[in-house]
Amino acid sequence: MNEAAINEEYERIIHFLDQKRLSEALNRLEVFTQDISDWGLKNSLEELQTSYRYMLQYMQQGITDPERNNLYRKLLATAYKLTDKARIGKLTPNSTEYYYDRRRYHKFIPLRTLPAVQLELESYTEDMAVGKLLHYTEKQAADLAVIRKRHEIAVSELFYILWLADHWEAQEEEEARNFLQSSLVQVNDLCLFVSALTLSLMQYFDIRKFMLLFDAYQHSANDINQRAIVGLALIIYRYDKRLSLYPEVAARLKLLNEDAIFANNLSVIQIQLLRCRETEKIDKKMREEILPELMKNPNLKNIKFNNEAPDEESGQNDKNPDWEDWMDQSGLNDKLKEMNELQMEGADVYMSTFAQLKTYPFFREMANWFYPFDMQHSSVVQTFSTTPVKRDVLLDTIYQSGFFCNSDKYSFCFTMMQVPEAQREMMAQQFEAQNEAINESNSYDKILAFAQHADTISNQYIHDLYRFFRIHPRRHEFKDPFMESLNLQHCVTLKDTVSDTSNQLTLAGYFFHKNYLIEAWLLYEDIVKDKKGDAEIYQKMGYCMQKNKGYEKAIEAYLQADILKPDSIWTNRHLAMCYRQLNQLDKALIYYQKVEAAQPDNLNVLTQIGHCLVGLKRYDEALNYFFKVDYIDSELPKIWRAIAWCSFVIGKHEQAMKYYHKLLEKETQLLDYLNAGHVAWSLGQLEKAVKMYATSLAMSDNQESFLELFNKDKEDLIKQGIKEDDIPLMLDLLRYYR
Repeated sequence: MNEAAINEEYERIIHFLDQKRLSEALNRLEVFTQDISDWGLKNSLEELQTSYRYMLQYMQQGITDPERNNLYRKLLATAYKLTDKARIGKLTPNSTEYYYDRRRYHKFIPLRTLPAVQLELESYTEDMAVGKLLHYTEKQAADLAVIRKRHEIAVSELFYILWLADHWEAQEEEEARNFLQSSLVQVNDLCLFVSALTLSLMQYFDIRKFMLLFDAYQHSANDINQRAIVGLALIIYRYDKRLSLYPEVAARLKLLNEDAIFANNLSVIQIQLLRCRETEKIDKKMREEILPELMKNPNLKNIKFNNEAPDEESGQNDKNPDWEDWMDQSGLNDKLKEMNELQMEGADVYMSTFAQLKTYPFFREMANWFYPFDMQHSSVVQTFSTTPVKRDVLLDTIYQSGFFCNSDKYSFCFTMMQVPEAQREMMAQQFEAQNEAINESNSYDKILAFAQHADTISNQYIHDLYRFFRIHPRRHEFKDPFMESLNLQHCVTLKDTVSDTSNQLTLAGYFFHKNYLIEAWLLYEDIVKDKKGDAEIYQKMGYCMQKNKGYEKAIEAYLQADILKPDSIWTNRHLAMCYRQLNQLDKALIYYQKVEAAQPDNLNVLTQIGHCLVGLKRYDEALNYFFKVDYIDSELPKIWRAIAWCSFVIGKHEQAMKYYHKLLEKETQLLDYLNAGHVAWSLGQLEKAVKMYATSLAMSDNQESFLELFNKDKEDLIKQGIKEDDIPLMLDLLRYYR
């Protein structure tokens, strides 16, 4: 089997297991494992099949077994585990994917054990602390560089130890827990530990690793616990169906659900994950609208980035006022304002800016895509090594930013390498002045607090993950979680966690705000099903359905809103709109007239009432409304058109012709000439009628479309005194007309 066939068969077996079709899954798994030389795997599969057959035989014999459900659950869990193991076993020898390439490589060049790497990382913390106490010399700098390099090798090894790990045994789980609990391992290294654990689970589910993510979530450091809860969310979404087989998962979630903080944190993560849906739209807007618009401005070409001595006019505000006009006229100001608002929401507005800046050598090491921004990383220190004093100013500014994710902070640093030293010095001075101003205004603490806030940390980390799965050169080898809906509301595992009404309302509000209206509807429906809804919820439910052309359901929701909050103009207007879409004009008229009672001069409402009355063939009443609109605003051709037609069908032909003349002086539409021809014919003005008809025919796509429109009005013509036998003669007359 080739790689694609292996993955296809794997997905098929997993599908059977998800549907609890265990017998079919085991039969396929037996075939799937035939060419694998792992006898331990084959023996485990044979034991599993035997146990399942015995269980079914006992059931057939009517033997009561109180442990049957537990046994079946364990058999299913084992089947999942063996299927995962079989896939890894078949792909490892031959797959060209990076994951399997590294597995083959480290089979011959083994990695150190986790405890050995832990000792290395713990010594780094102590070595750096001692090194910084010494007086700064070139030797000290060289010694620190060696320490950093040794640390980075260990960090990379840590990543592969976890990412490539098979199912853990109890001892390995205990070693990992000891690592997580170490007070000497740096927080940054523990963050990478959590990321590697998450990526490992994405490749290969292991309940021991998954349960350790719960431990990581309860770590005291926000940088660690926020990565852990993001990992929990992604893994739960991916393996939702099989997690029900592990009672320890349900028990751990039940414990966490006793504290509302977990549900609130998960709600925040949910919205941040869903917000990634907007990244491609934002990226497209930046590339196709904002950046090209900026490049159109000729004044940008005159901006100089150098350190020339300022002249005597440098202190003056010499900006061209036309520049601001250009910003307003081009609409760029509005677009930039929109981007700024999205940034404040936490949206990823820098994807397009930094997507091209991931080719530096630093990003060739996979672990570095997930490593928190570290001012002591050798690549960063090397970049700013020429100006150790000013370096701290620039790096502090980058480090404290709550808007750039870690990956982008590294990109920014490496891009600074391309800037001449003199300009870097000047930038450092500017940043230093800004920092002093910030300190004086007491804003520094606020900026730092924002950067260290749990929501900011998790948002940055999600952006890091998004960049890896969308930009990494070998991204196509990984199953991208951001291609999924990532709606945790659909996860059975989390049903008790996400059922909190306030969190559901927050999420539904997000969906509604971003126009994911079906998903908003489903959430609102769950909310009102179990709890009492208010008028606003029912209004939003109605709006969601109305926008998706589900008018009957929209009406149901709007009627509920009307009960809870009677006489709402907004509800009545939308009820009228829905009834009109269903052609229930009598009901639409009732609600439009309710709105009219509150807004007697609302032209749109008066017009809609008129059209409903036309549809109900109550033309005299319709005319009264159209005349009222024309009185309030006498420059509306669409109202003249309505008055003209209503006048025609009730026999007021002179009045109709007056409005058609008025209309044709303003606009020239095919139907207006056709209807004016009807009126002229009814008035006995045959030559004028023929001329009007001929003009309408000339404007038609073809003769057939004109005839179709003409014949629709046949009944109205007859009612206005035109003989039925004369109608075909008129149409023939048009064929000879020149």
